Amino acid sequence: MSDNHYDVIIIGTGAGGGTLAYRLAPSGKRILLLERGGYVPREKANWDSHAVVVEGRYHIKEPWRDKDGREFHAGAHYNVGGNTKFYGAALLRMRKEDFGQVRHHGGISPPWPIRYEDLEPYYTEAEHLYQVHGLRGSDPTEPPASAPYRHPPISHEPRIQAMFDGFVRQGHRPFPIPIGLMLDEQDPRTSRCIRCDTCDGFPCLVQAKADAQVICVDPALAQPNVTLVTDAFVSRLETSPSGREITAVHVERNGVPETYSGNVVVVSCGAINSAALLLRSASDRHPRGLANGSDVVGRHYMCHLNTMFLALSRHPNPTRLNKTLGLNDFYFATKDWDYPMGHISLVGGIDANVLRAGAPRLVPGMTLEVMAKHAVPFWMTSEDLPDAKNRVTVDQDGTIRLTYASNNDEAHSRLAAKLKGLLKHIECEEHHLIPLQAYVPGRIPLAGVAHQNGTVRFGTDPRTSALDVHCKAHDLDNLYVVDASFFPSSSAVNPALTIMANALRVGDHLRERLS
Repeated sequence: MSDNHYDVIIIGTGAGGGTLAYRLAPSGKRILLLERGGYVPREKANWDSHAVVVEGRYHIKEPWRDKDGREFHAGAHYNVGGNTKFYGAALLRMRKEDFGQVRHHGGISPPWPIRYEDLEPYYTEAEHLYQVHGLRGSDPTEPPASAPYRHPPISHEPRIQAMFDGFVRQGHRPFPIPIGLMLDEQDPRTSRCIRCDTCDGFPCLVQAKADAQVICVDPALAQPNVTLVTDAFVSRLETSPSGREITAVHVERNGVPETYSGNVVVVSCGAINSAALLLRSASDRHPRGLANGSDVVGRHYMCHLNTMFLALSRHPNPTRLNKTLGLNDFYFATKDWDYPMGHISLVGGIDANVLRAGAPRLVPGMTLEVMAKHAVPFWMTSEDLPDAKNRVTVDQDGTIRLTYASNNDEAHSRLAAKLKGLLKHIECEEHHLIPLQAYVPGRIPLAGVAHQNGTVRFGTDPRTSALDVHCKAHDLDNLYVVDASFFPSSSAVNPALTIMANALRVGDHLRERLS
């Protein structure tokens, strides 16, 4: 059994678990990483839109259920690096105001138990670690930062530059989106990134995307004290008779049960699976599930209000890397509306296979192939608000059930109207701004779980939160959670950088605890 005992066990290797492993690796402590999947195979299919999008080659195979018991297949991934292997690498900080109480049309977004200033040094460190390209001061809503980006913003290709200039002419303030790519535009010959059109939503065949595997897990494994076990499904966590500490981590690996133990156990499976693991681990001492004395585990699930739109015009869009432009002019209240609306940016390359999967209504005279060549794909994000009825549960047969009803929808509708109005003036006729119809009415569906968060919230009151400010469970002495589960609110930016920064913060706390 001693061979299976570690100082720290980290369950999950994505933005939270992978970054935490990187932080703890130099400590010399014996660290075990448990990953449900394996490495994403490096193969030509990595960049094949039919394989990735239409076939869902790398998606999880297990079905989940919606609130009515209907099965669906989520756009999630079990692999080393977690969902960062497939993310678009947009790495934005939450706004300073997001850490306080924010009044929305749909209700109140609650304050965080830490301040922006507490996380700021770790945001800077995470930006440097994940090689983020950006430009300080270009985003008018950007919070204060203690250091510049180390890498210059990625340039706009001509069609995107024309969109950028069109926004500026209308008095708006677009900015280069902060993005984690290993791109050297000054020396393309030696640049690891080749600026391809299969980045956002695809694994990087040349490992030039700043994902958790490449940036954190692989370097951590270079240390002799760090071990990775793949294809390891953690079925349950067992506690001592007192219920105050995790004493066993039960794993199913290739159909064979294994057991590990650790002085500290960190859960980082993604907000849905982390909640499910804690709920599956119910016992006499923890009848509602681990860390769930407050009955909040699994509740307050958030995923953002996300919509992808295609802006079509007579002008072709030969751009390889669309995702270089952002617009936050509607992130907060505006002169004509007293509430926040959200964030606008672009998404990665769109081809006929991607459109076929989304099945947009055809524009007269345009085939899918022609549409793809003329499309500029926009992404809109609005904040959804925590609601205890939006939750993750586990059915008796072990299947995950996801119950979710959107809220704050008026903000998202107004954001869409703003975008339509802007594009009318830059050669994208309004009636040709069309949602992908698989996402009726343009909204990313329940299966779109990339921005999952909120299910194991942190706070100072054990009656209303599962974790303390260090992301340790109130009810247990050696259990931590470091994925986006800890979010008490979702803001309206991609959660990845906040997960990474928080993992570095918790890593410093754990290094002090273990020293």
